Amino acid sequence: MNHVLIVAAGGAIGAALRHLAGMTALRVLGPGFPWATLFVNIAGSFIMGLFVAWLAHRASGTSNELRLFVATGILGGFTTFSAFSLDVALLAERGEMVPAAFYILSSVLIAILALFAGLWLGRILG
Repeated sequence: MNHVLIVAAGGAIGAALRHLAGMTALRVLGPGFPWATLFVNIAGSFIMGLFVAWLAHRASGTSNELRLFVATGILGGFTTFSAFSLDVALLAERGEMVPAAFYILSSVLIAILALFAGLWLGRILG
């Protein structure tokens, strides 16, 4: 149960940061393009890479709680795209290019199709 609270605390921080990024992008760049989403996806993925590399090379023996708080909590609340990016990188680093490509295509395409299916069903039921 303690792990859930650690992730939840980090998630609250990440979600708040995502909201602030969205409001800032809307004010600065306007509503014509999803700049905030693009920014948080790229920034979150970059920060996830830095954090995972730091854990692997500089922070041996670091607690699992820190990983849960930062990677799953803060970065997960900021953008789940960072976790997706890490999954792709791990597959690619293991040389599993076909599974990596399948994961990318299926995650993006099926997720978008699922969103349209949800919109369609919601409109029918609503």
